[in-house]
Amino acid sequence: MSEIEPIPFVPAGSYPGLAGKVEFKGSKNKKPQTTTFNRDELFQILNIYGRNVSLGDWRDYAIDMLKDRAVFSIFRRASETPIYRIEKNPKLARKQGMYSVITPTGLILKRGHDLGKVLRVIDRKIKLVEY
Repeated sequence: MSEIEPIPFVPAGSYPGLAGKVEFKGSKNKKPQTTTFNRDELFQILNIYGRNVSLGDWRDYAIDMLKDRAVFSIFRRASETPIYRIEKNPKLARKQGMYSVITPTGLILKRGHDLGKVLRVIDRKIKLVEY
């Protein structure tokens, strides 16, 4: 039988003869390529969502952060399709506006540059009714 040659242990990061020559592809400076809602945008969306939950109209939501857009979906019940989708698409920022409110059929209710103005389409204010 031939003898099995032991494999030498080399601590991580210490490769003899390769000091300074190895570059790893997973760079620390590389940012993730997803589109997200920032804190102010989420505050505006969740403010309207919370009001409608307290009225009993909406019950669930989902946030999808995709490569090219971020989507906040609003559900009446968790088992249904979303009744509204609030989308942020940065590619449309210089054209029609990056924010839009979309119905389940794909109809765009409103699109614009200002999220507050776009959200007015789905925001029901409580009105005082006098008798």
